[in-house]
Amino acid sequence: MIPAILFGTGAGLGLWLLVVWAVPPRPALGVRLAQVSAQRPVAPILRPDDAPWITTWGRVFVPALRAAGLPGANLVNDLRVVGRGTDTHLASKAVLALAGLAAPWLLQALLALGGLSLGFEVPLLAGLVLAGLGFLVPDLDVRARAARQRREFRTALSAFLDLVWITLAGGAGVEGALLDAAAVGHGPAFDKIQRALDAAQLTRTTPWNTLRRLGEELDIPELSELAASISLAGTEGARVRGSLAAKAQTLRTHQVTDAEADAQAATERMALPVTLLFIGFLGFIAYPALIQVLNGL
Repeated sequence: MIPAILFGTGAGLGLWLLVVWAVPPRPALGVRLAQVSAQRPVAPILRPDDAPWITTWGRVFVPALRAAGLPGANLVNDLRVVGRGTDTHLASKAVLALAGLAAPWLLQALLALGGLSLGFEVPLLAGLVLAGLGFLVPDLDVRARAARQRREFRTALSAFLDLVWITLAGGAGVEGALLDAAAVGHGPAFDKIQRALDAAQLTRTTPWNTLRRLGEELDIPELSELAASISLAGTEGARVRGSLAAKAQTLRTHQVTDAEADAQAATERMALPVTLLFIGFLGFIAYPALIQVLNGL
């Protein structure tokens, strides 16, 4: 009964995905009117890098996954940070899920050529488990990479703030200080900041507005706060050198605190392996004596 139920559930889910892809739901009239009356969205500063072969293989599943509400808002922000397109991410989830579903059956076919068989239940259950893992692994990978890249961006942002306030102290203007500081640094974070400043020059907008948009796209509040502080200097002539230096120091303090927390967590994770190793060592020492006592009885 269990294999039949699982097989029927999988077949029903597949048929539902095919129906959603073939006959997409029609949006309501209110949604259409809202789309027509809405303002034209602002083009994002960061452009994702799509993988053509993944998108080609999994393109058929993308509309159904989008109709299911995937990906979430937080995951969309993480995708912007790592530079991966939404369609590419959804296609990779579908491709990995199908690969996990088909892998046990391929193994079953190879074993059948050798005269062995695992039955029907084992490949089915293993395929469902691997399909679920393949569907979740891209999300976990994106979240881990986004957290790491946000931390690296904050580290680079503290150096960028130091360069900006030093350039301001040398008598440069606000826009000149931002451009010079971005041109000096290297790495992914400085490349994103340079791209935002280039977009400001091409669109003839203020650089603090594009930096604020970049902070919103990357979900980095510190960058939005930097843009707000610089806007005061650009629009009202406020002196922000001391504020930028304080923000840089605050970022460095947070980095040190995070590093200490990570080191403490790593130390706590090492407690279990060390304890197991100690217990095994005690068992290795006590085993001969215990055997002698038991044999003497």
